[in-house]
Amino acid sequence: MAVRVNWRQSVAFTGTVVKYLAVAMLVPLAIGLLYGEDVVVFLFSIGIAVVIGLALERLDDDPQLGAREALLFVALAWGAVALVGAVPYVIAGYGTESTLRYPVNALFESMSGFTTTGATVLGAISLERHSHALLMWRQLTQWLGGMGIIVLMVAILPEAAVNGAQLIESEAPGPELQKLTPKIAETARLLWLFYLGFTALYVAILIGLHYAGMAPNMDVYNAVAHGFTTLPTGGFSPQADSIAAFSPAVQWVVIPFMLIAGMNFALFYLLVQDDYVEFLRDRELQAYLGANAGMIVILWGFLFTGSAPPLELGGVTEGALENSLRQATFQVASLLNSTGYATSDFAQWGTTAQGLLLFAMFIGGSAGSTGGGVKVVRWLVVIKAIRRQLFTTAHPNAIKPVRLGGHVVDEEVIRAIYGFTLLYLLTFGVATVLILLDAGRVGLEMTTLEAVSASLATLGNIGPGFGFLGPFGSYLDFPATSKLLMVFLMWIGRLEIIPVFVMFTGAFWNE
Repeated sequence: MAVRVNWRQSVAFTGTVVKYLAVAMLVPLAIGLLYGEDVVVFLFSIGIAVVIGLALERLDDDPQLGAREALLFVALAWGAVALVGAVPYVIAGYGTESTLRYPVNALFESMSGFTTTGATVLGAISLERHSHALLMWRQLTQWLGGMGIIVLMVAILPEAAVNGAQLIESEAPGPELQKLTPKIAETARLLWLFYLGFTALYVAILIGLHYAGMAPNMDVYNAVAHGFTTLPTGGFSPQADSIAAFSPAVQWVVIPFMLIAGMNFALFYLLVQDDYVEFLRDRELQAYLGANAGMIVILWGFLFTGSAPPLELGGVTEGALENSLRQATFQVASLLNSTGYATSDFAQWGTTAQGLLLFAMFIGGSAGSTGGGVKVVRWLVVIKAIRRQLFTTAHPNAIKPVRLGGHVVDEEVIRAIYGFTLLYLLTFGVATVLILLDAGRVGLEMTTLEAVSASLATLGNIGPGFGFLGPFGSYLDFPATSKLLMVFLMWIGRLEIIPVFVMFTGAFWNE
């Protein structure tokens, strides 16, 4: 059969993305010049990115991408930025005791950054060994990946805007693309403006807390660093103790911004248009906020009463009203939308509390948000479709469409959501078994809960798991084969599985 996909076009567009990644590296280069650290590392990395990008661009100069070329381009672009993004880690770690000097570890950290997963191979000691510049690059990768690298390209590059709708639909989280304006490039710019605006506001508040004496160690560097990882629901922190390193005032400020990051950014366009009623009537938003509120109340009850032993729950003292409420609110908001920050070691909490948090990890953020996971809207459709099936079983002659927010959900969309959810759960289950088998192969002691959380945390782009993968733990002890599997899980999880898996079928490549 003849090959239908023009892979040269896709690879050439990938070269453009890699070339512009060098522009992003100017930020850590500036930090390096400021602190006198790792300047050469980023000069070399910028040079490598430019050379690779220009070389790939020469493969084709046709700006028109078909539907299949667009899918291939998006998948390749995310893989390429992770590979090139790992270069500074390897160069900076070469000849040192850093775990990042090993290419597999560097690739793991880079893919975790760009996909906003937040899983890390760096422990507390490893973090201290790295420069301000390298750690800021680590933070910046999450900010670039949060709203989407391809969305950014569509917003700023005319040649990408030609195929913008196809590209964004392949990259954007959720079952459908919501256009805010007739031109897709304008929609991309609006989404990035909202994203940038919330990031700037968040950083300004953190800096304000610092100068008001309410956050002594939240200096400008830390404020910017956490600004780069909160709105993208990333979870990386230059501090080994994550958000637990900062005052309760900082922790309370982080919570609403994590919740905002898990909302559909297209909804904020309604606020700009003064359409507050339609904003509040959005069914997915109601479900997302309701799920957060309900789980916060339940977890707070466990922590406050001490009904989920031990009594000293990883930093939460039984009977401490503000402490237990803050910890419950923070961890639910962090894990439900896949941010992955932590204010206490929930890996040390009782099994009841851990079970609730594991359930939260399955839910995910909203479609069109920066959050990971299955997404709230998919669960809503699945639940309504199951209810419809039960009803029509009892009433075979009834015609009962699935409605969401007063609108009928197309049957093709329902089938697509069923297919995605089943494939997501199947991939999660198979990956869990493979992780357990690989751990047994090398003699790594691991419980089933730890393997489950490792699979879910990487596929759902969540980050921390349970046991030694807890919020202050690390993925370093996994064998290289498991790390590469998890790199794959992070990659397909960010692109919502199907756009990647379809490329492994013969129907994609052939007439």
